[in-house]
Amino acid sequence: MFEKELQFFITNQDALVKKYLGKILTIENEKVIGVFDTPLDAYLSAQRNDQLGKVMIQPCQEGPGAYTVSVATLSV
Repeated sequence: MFEKELQFFITNQDALVKKYLGKILTIENEKVIGVFDTPLDAYLSAQRNDQLGKVMIQPCQEGPGAYTVSVATLSV
């Protein structure tokens, strides 16, 4: 789900960061359709516009940390 949007972000990350560093983007297909200050603002906009599940909400930051997650567990 959102493979096309994620690939668009990765491919265009440098240009997007130059333009939108620190913002939250909503991406649909291969297009930025919204720019927001917080993830909550992006989510609420998507909700108002009936776009939940149709747009990817993406922090606009440098490097792979913007689109990857590391998970660690602690065994006791």
